[in-house]
Amino acid sequence: MIAGGGTGGHIFPAIAIAHAVREQRSDAEFLFVGAEGKMEMEKVPAAGFRIEALPIRGFQRGAMLKNLGLPWRLVRSLLRARQLLRVFKPDVVVGVGGYASGPLLAAAQRAGVPTLIQEQNSHAGMTNRHLGKRASVICVAYAGMERYFPKERLLLTGNPVRQEVVRLAGKQPRGMEHFGLREGAPIVFVTGGSLGARGINLGIEAALPQLKKRGVQVIWQTGLPFEQRAREAVQRLAYADCHVHPFVARMDLAYAVADLVVARAGAISVSELALVKLPSILVPLPTAAEDHQTRNARALTDRGAAVLVPDATTTTDLGPAILHLLDDADQRERLRSAIGAMGAENAAAAIASEVIRLARS
Repeated sequence: MIAGGGTGGHIFPAIAIAHAVREQRSDAEFLFVGAEGKMEMEKVPAAGFRIEALPIRGFQRGAMLKNLGLPWRLVRSLLRARQLLRVFKPDVVVGVGGYASGPLLAAAQRAGVPTLIQEQNSHAGMTNRHLGKRASVICVAYAGMERYFPKERLLLTGNPVRQEVVRLAGKQPRGMEHFGLREGAPIVFVTGGSLGARGINLGIEAALPQLKKRGVQVIWQTGLPFEQRAREAVQRLAYADCHVHPFVARMDLAYAVADLVVARAGAISVSELALVKLPSILVPLPTAAEDHQTRNARALTDRGAAVLVPDATTTTDLGPAILHLLDDADQRERLRSAIGAMGAENAAAAIASEVIRLARS
């Protein structure tokens, strides 16, 4: 059983782990467990796996009345998790983070089922820290995680990513055509995730005149809420080299053409950037739980592997940071080398091997 979801950053690694297990054991059976109404209920079946839902949901900041039912939802989720365990009888339960991960792993541990936690971030959240005390194995993406988990149960594997996203060989010409780009001018790929990132979008909007003057080509993934505003800003400047997209489905083609990437510091985004070895400016989401995105970004900047721009200062700092890097080929190469050294190419296979070992035990 594989539990978790809520965002692509949890769902796609979970699917990657399942595929890797299946590659090693073609007879393996899977049941995913997600949260009602979350995107995993659509994405997991689309990937060919069965999924069941728990009624769990997270704390709603700024909507206190909606939180009154949370204790009851947690109880119902624990009861439902116990029922699913009794029916499916898993050999091992994997938690990848997200609302559904906590109740299922807690129920599995009480039932004596081996559990594996896939901790994606450099800072472990409270739920995983608690579950880690009884987990059989904790697979992590960063060194030094013994400050959160029992050292003897840690395994440094890296984060599993979608292989089709990080395989870039031979894709650059197709990427140029796909995005309508021209040769001979720098290309910046701006991405804030599937829903966009307001801080990044505001920073790019403010930087448009500077970027246009410099002749920079931009692939700007805005998210749907900011799309119209971005298009209007680009039209006012007649900035033909800035290409606005609410969503970028072909991340591989965007990576294949980019000279520089501007992104959030989510665990999977960072892992992809390390594997494609792209110089990056990271703008951590300030409202992320326990500020884990800033910690992810610091894990790179402390090694000279990325540049950090705070979300609060994007309107003044993001444009100059982009132009500085585009003007400094040596620094871009240093960033490329440092972030590439942090990539883990076979994370999904390594985690799958641990899953199978636990199942056999």
